[in-house]
Amino acid sequence: MAKKTKKQQGGTPATVALTAAGTAFTVHSYDHDPASASYGEEAAEALGVSPERVFKTLVADVDGELVVAVVPVAGSLDLKALASAVGGKRAAMADPAAAERTTGYVRGGISPLGQRKSLRTVLDSSADGHATVCVSAGRRGLEVELAPADLAALTRAVLAPIGRA
Repeated sequence: MAKKTKKQQGGTPATVALTAAGTAFTVHSYDHDPASASYGEEAAEALGVSPERVFKTLVADVDGELVVAVVPVAGSLDLKALASAVGGKRAAMADPAAAERTTGYVRGGISPLGQRKSLRTVLDSSADGHATVCVSAGRRGLEVELAPADLAALTRAVLAPIGRA
């Protein structure tokens, strides 16, 4: 995977962070349909990538702390497993406005990379089964493809089975 110039990347905080870290990645763009029911599934279909390799970024509240969960778009987030992965007791989806304000991204374009405030991150362990995965590059219609180990390292993520099929 070749690195892109800042202009080619779209210059999102996620792609800027990847470039600054010297991480190999590829940017994929597609025309986002505002009427799409699922941003992640739309991305997988538009890019011709298996939904098991496209991961969505969700923000949850675990015992009063915002936590990022990165799970395949082909499934859903197991909130109990997420809470357990970070040593918490209860988890619920975060208020969308709080997620946007804290990460600096808009819903449907939240990236686990380059967030305004660094949040604890849990990456579903299924990511390890792929050479590369795709996550939001920080804007609807823009995905970044990279090695799961690089994603985990850059986000300081814990790998845990937090996704449900």
